Amino acid sequence: MTITEPKPQADLLTDTPDTAPHTPSRWGPKLWAVLFVAGLAMFLDALDVSMVGVALPSIGAELGLETSSLQWIVNGYILGYGGLLLLGGRMADLLGRRQVFLTALVVFGAASLVGGLVEHEGLLIASRIVKGVAAAFTAPAALSIITTTFKEGHDRNKALSIFTVFGATGYASGLIASGLLTSVDWRLTFFAPVAVVAVVLVAAFVVVPKNAEREKGHIDFLGSATLTGGMLAAVYTIVTVPETGFTPLVTATTAAAAVLLGAFFVIENKVAHPLVRLSIFKVKSIVRANLAAMAIFGSYISFQTIVSLYLQNTLQWEPIQMALALAPAGVIVAVLSPIAGKFIDRYGTKSMIIASMASFVLGYLWFILRGGSAQPNYFADYLPAFLLLGLGFAIGFSATMVQATDGIADDEQGLASGLVQTSGQIGGAVVLAVVTGLISGGAATSIAQYRPGLYLVTAVAAVGLLASATALLGRRQAVVEAA
Repeated sequence: MTITEPKPQADLLTDTPDTAPHTPSRWGPKLWAVLFVAGLAMFLDALDVSMVGVALPSIGAELGLETSSLQWIVNGYILGYGGLLLLGGRMADLLGRRQVFLTALVVFGAASLVGGLVEHEGLLIASRIVKGVAAAFTAPAALSIITTTFKEGHDRNKALSIFTVFGATGYASGLIASGLLTSVDWRLTFFAPVAVVAVVLVAAFVVVPKNAEREKGHIDFLGSATLTGGMLAAVYTIVTVPETGFTPLVTATTAAAAVLLGAFFVIENKVAHPLVRLSIFKVKSIVRANLAAMAIFGSYISFQTIVSLYLQNTLQWEPIQMALALAPAGVIVAVLSPIAGKFIDRYGTKSMIIASMASFVLGYLWFILRGGSAQPNYFADYLPAFLLLGLGFAIGFSATMVQATDGIADDEQGLASGLVQTSGQIGGAVVLAVVTGLISGGAATSIAQYRPGLYLVTAVAAVGLLASATALLGRRQAVVEAA
């Protein structure tokens, strides 16, 4: 494999350009069809995340699970997803994007079916881990299909904006569908994605072209194993310490996390074909994009879990009420995402990500200040917060994806797209684990028990905002030095 560094002349601070301008091209039916199929994979992932989030209280009630156990239903998926995304992206580059995409879809559907049938907590969590592993291969393959099909610049920005629409539609659809299905039986939320998988499989088999050439190289299985094992051990430690303290088992998992994650970085520096080419982190724009992804997903996944538990367990809302309450956030993303590419072309990814993170911070602050009433007014206390979060996701997700893949050669698009998605999932897993420790401990009778988690969620978004803002500070310094 020939390693191609991102364009060094992008700016004085080794940042890649916000966009690579070229004359927009006309898209024929084949291009639209490929984008549609790749978007369906995004739809499926978002659908699953939102459906399970709404169903958590019902799952806990039927199976007798505490909050600390419920979070593993979310985190099992996230860790399988985040731990193997880089391997999924690399295998898509080397084995063929179409082949990896189709195979992973089959596994995703099978795991979803099993999850709806099992009766035991451990088997349910195991099915979620397998499902996350499958998504770790479908997601980077789908994104890599887009970034290698559409030219960098206007066309790719537009394609990624539309790609985001599928995610928003899946998220909003999942909320409504889960609210309705959970009212009947939470298991239906596991069966519903199976039907979507069948549709995507047929469409992908027909539409997605076979790879003319596969990239050359080797798969770094050892790097993938140490990263996944290290993340599992780290999250287990974070979740368990608040309840048990440093027992011999927790001490062992802490040490295992440190050793495995340390070994991962050593391996990546030594092997000829690493899972992560660490020199990619010399590009500051890519680092900031990955930090933004960690802040976006880390804060929002935890926020959705808190809101789901608070509204349904504390305020005794029905699942459909909770789903409809959050739905406006998905609608905002669906409405604004199609035009996000135009804003990226005009204002650049840096400004868009900063605006996104600011919107998240304001949304979380609004909920903290107004959302704790025993008899809240939805339109005054909740809706503004949810709209701000939808706005943040709409303008931030596409900009983050664009910034994370700009200037990367085609043979490493799977790596770049997998890396930014991994960052998001790792952020989601770690922050949710900490939040779970903060809000666990007895039945919550008011918002007070959830406030520590809400404070942490807001702090994570604020750190993301500060990290993104350094881009503008760097740009100003570069202008001064150039002058």
